[in-house]
Amino acid sequence: MAIIEVENLSFTYGGEPALKDISFTVNTGDFTGILGPNGSGKTTLIKLLLGLLQAENGTIKLFGQSLKDFKDWYKIGYLEQKSTPPKLMPLTAFDVARLGRLSTKKMPHIFNAEDNQKTTELMGLTNCLKYKDKLFSELSGGQQQRVLLARALINNPCLLILDEPSTALDSSSKDNIFEMVSQINKKTNTAVLVITHDIADIGKYVNKFIILDKKLIFSGDKKDFCHSQEITQYFGPYTPHLMDHLHSCHSCPFADGHCEKGCCTEECHEHC
Repeated sequence: MAIIEVENLSFTYGGEPALKDISFTVNTGDFTGILGPNGSGKTTLIKLLLGLLQAENGTIKLFGQSLKDFKDWYKIGYLEQKSTPPKLMPLTAFDVARLGRLSTKKMPHIFNAEDNQKTTELMGLTNCLKYKDKLFSELSGGQQQRVLLARALINNPCLLILDEPSTALDSSSKDNIFEMVSQINKKTNTAVLVITHDIADIGKYVNKFIILDKKLIFSGDKKDFCHSQEITQYFGPYTPHLMDHLHSCHSCPFADGHCEKGCCTEECHEHC
């Protein structure tokens, strides 16, 4: 079943193109990695999919419905790039995770025993139940990500969208988060869409890639990615090293401040 269908999607910021004529499909059970340099349109694409921005051209369908007609937002779990509760609202980890239940409720928003049970269950699944009573703002980055992942999963979504979930996490925490998401994807057939700069983070987990640089460079299966003429043309002589990253623990091919194609380790420069 098609979970996301995007056709000829375009968007501009202040007259500057952010996305140009993008088309792709995400199906049930897909684990898709969206990669591209800063400014390539990755987060813009997610905001368009969630209705936070309005497309200027093209169409978006979610679960077979046009975006303007789609109402079942509980089917989508979203882990944004950075989430910080208001300082005047000292929420515990449990409070933050439970907020995910609001999308299933009508006014007035009153939590019940079922909500509390579901929150406890999901915090257990994401290994953050032991600090449920601590203030969210006092948790480490990795602990906060586990709580936010519990919030994103709390309604058993059919689609899980993660925007840079490994930002500011150490290698161990990154692996734990992606392994956890991978197991959920395999066990429940939940479609996963994850934005990242680092192909090494997700290479062993995903089965599809979307490569963006304002326009669509590639969309398809991982096996086709490894032999794609479009990828070879885009990355040029850096292509062999990109493929090394796909199954390595080295850092990202899209990081800032390094060589032309974004190498992040000294040995990368030999390939550029």
